[in-house]
Amino acid sequence: MQTSPAVEDAVGTVAAASESRRLRVFRFKRGDERPHYETFDVPTIARTTVLDALRWIQNHRDRTLALRHSCLHASCGTCGIRVNGREALACVTRVRDLGREITVEPVANLPVLTDLVVDMREFFIRFPDEHPSVRESEFLPESEPPEGIEAFERYEDCIECGLCLSACPVVVTAERYVGPAALAWTERVVEEPRGGDVANLLAWADDPDGVWRCHAIFECTAACPSNVNPAARIMSLRGTLLGRRLRAHRREDHAT
Repeated sequence: MQTSPAVEDAVGTVAAASESRRLRVFRFKRGDERPHYETFDVPTIARTTVLDALRWIQNHRDRTLALRHSCLHASCGTCGIRVNGREALACVTRVRDLGREITVEPVANLPVLTDLVVDMREFFIRFPDEHPSVRESEFLPESEPPEGIEAFERYEDCIECGLCLSACPVVVTAERYVGPAALAWTERVVEEPRGGDVANLLAWADDPDGVWRCHAIFECTAACPSNVNPAARIMSLRGTLLGRRLRAHRREDHAT
């Protein structure tokens, strides 16, 4: 009697596989003339994620498969990829929801380093120079940090996964466009400055390759796993800039 193969998920839980899925995985190594795809039949259970399946391939079929991951619960953005042509976080995307054959590719609009790993520097250089990874929290100023912690820090809602940039159709034809993540961050600072240089950031956003380059297709919002809603934030920035222009024109009219 043949037994089902054992499957281990990302947190180490082992169970007997009930069925398999075929993964068609994008492959590219330095020196390759062009990228190609390789297929793998992967045993799965109901809770198997795309990340679980890719790690199974690493452990049992091809240790050279390169991918990125970290937190395993959609908080870090590290495992951003495209699955069946749509942006997703591999760690929370279940293979049972994707059909029998699943195509896995790196995110778009960023240089591929190897296999599913892209160069995220091209994502971060689109942000203005003032962009920090974290900012000091101003919540509950009367509270005291626990012993050994100097200050509280507040993480922003954007997890900087790059999925919005990958989904953006404008970036394909306008490489200088700063992209939805950088503009959403800018609107976030305008909304709650906390010492940020709002005037400078608005001047940075008020550029042909800034808020005015967006075509308002809302693909970035659809791709965002953190409910940042980049498209709406870009529209809000436009409204702020137009309001400032209108007020400036009124002042000029009054002056004359």
